[in-house]
Amino acid sequence: MEHKVIENCNHDEIDYVIREHWQDVWNYSFIITKDTHLSDDITQEVFIKVFKKWNSFRNESSVKTWLLKITRNTALNYLKSSYFKRISLVSFFRNDKEYPSAEKQFLEKETMNEVWDSVLKLPQKHREVLILDAKYELSYDEIAETLGVSIGTVKSRLHRARARVSKILAEDEL
Repeated sequence: MEHKVIENCNHDEIDYVIREHWQDVWNYSFIITKDTHLSDDITQEVFIKVFKKWNSFRNESSVKTWLLKITRNTALNYLKSSYFKRISLVSFFRNDKEYPSAEKQFLEKETMNEVWDSVLKLPQKHREVLILDAKYELSYDEIAETLGVSIGTVKSRLHRARARVSKILAEDEL
């Protein structure tokens, strides 16, 4: 359904897209803004824009890529137009189906927090590319389209981001 050409404003399709992607939209806006309340506002605005512009989706990319591009532009516009406070990143995803011990949960949370802390130290252009690759599993083409840069730029930013995160984590271990 995601790659289907959207010709009419079908409420069932919009409901599906919202249910399927709202968390990705919220997470991505949070990665950009680092503000939970602002991310709530941005997520709402993104889906209002999607509803209004539903017929303008040209099927040149996946719906997810289209949504993330709208999210990025909306979040950056919010940052340009308003002041917001930086809040530390909270671990927002966990896919364990088992019930790990309290010790294992603590260690995993600490490790995840260390990784996210190092990711947050990156410049935004490197942080975005890393998140779109690692978290959202977008292809280089999709990342390039979302960010409005070339594939070569995506590859070099991703390489630099990974190297910098590794360096930060190694320094923190010392």
